[in-house]
Amino acid sequence: MRAVLLGTAAGGGLPQWNCACANCRAARQGTIAPRAQDCLAISVDGHGWYLLNASPDIRAQILSCPALAAGPGPRDTPVRGVLLTDGELDHTLGLIQLKEAAGLRVWAPEAVLNTLPAREIVGRYAGWEWLSPSTGAPDIDGLRISTLPVSDKRPKYAAGSPAEGPWVVAYRISDPVTGSALVYAPCLAGWPPGFDEFCAGASHVLLDGSFFAPDEMSTATDTAVGSRAQLAMGHLPMSGTGGSLDRIRRAESGTRWLYTHINNTNPVLDPRSPEFAEMSAAGAGLARDGTELRV
Repeated sequence: MRAVLLGTAAGGGLPQWNCACANCRAARQGTIAPRAQDCLAISVDGHGWYLLNASPDIRAQILSCPALAAGPGPRDTPVRGVLLTDGELDHTLGLIQLKEAAGLRVWAPEAVLNTLPAREIVGRYAGWEWLSPSTGAPDIDGLRISTLPVSDKRPKYAAGSPAEGPWVVAYRISDPVTGSALVYAPCLAGWPPGFDEFCAGASHVLLDGSFFAPDEMSTATDTAVGSRAQLAMGHLPMSGTGGSLDRIRRAESGTRWLYTHINNTNPVLDPRSPEFAEMSAAGAGLARDGTELRV
């Protein structure tokens, strides 16, 4: 199985257009690497590819990845479908840019399918198949897909929806021939029950790295965002008791833990920072945009 990290930043990317925090300034100056918004591409054979989330940067991400290039026919594309972890705009707006593609299949939690604005918009352009993994673990092009509900945090546009959760899931993509597996969990409100078992035996886990500390946004951007408001965004911080680094330190060996969905305020983006050193010492890492994993 091949997996390409098309983007590894949280909503807004790095640098964020309306932000002049230390990391955004450094990215503009070229002292730390810029990052597109979170998106992953997977394939079992290198011919048919599936996107995990569809970021607003999807056009540039596809054009920058040779494996996703159109052809050989004038309208042929190796992109076969999309698996959404949630309904947030930074994970779904890219669907609208894919509206020219015929016959795509899109999987998402049932609550997301029932409220997703892009579904109605795209439906006026292309006939896609909209599916929920809750109806049964799908097998796509030789890959086995399983899901774990991880959060009921709904997007703001769905605040008044009567649809019941889960609103956010993690995916485990397995190759039944080789036995290898990858877990993709870019949004974790906490460390949900069963998540350790869900990750067990996976060679790679791509994990929510939005924030290093629970009060990060207030200290990095001099805003009024407090720790409670930040936690309400649905992202488990990396540091502190019960943080994801604490969990990784206690996890079984043999799994490569990589952070994705990294917010522009997160100090681990600077490889010279003490936070980056703490992350590395815990056995986790960051992958740059464009990194290909052989799973």
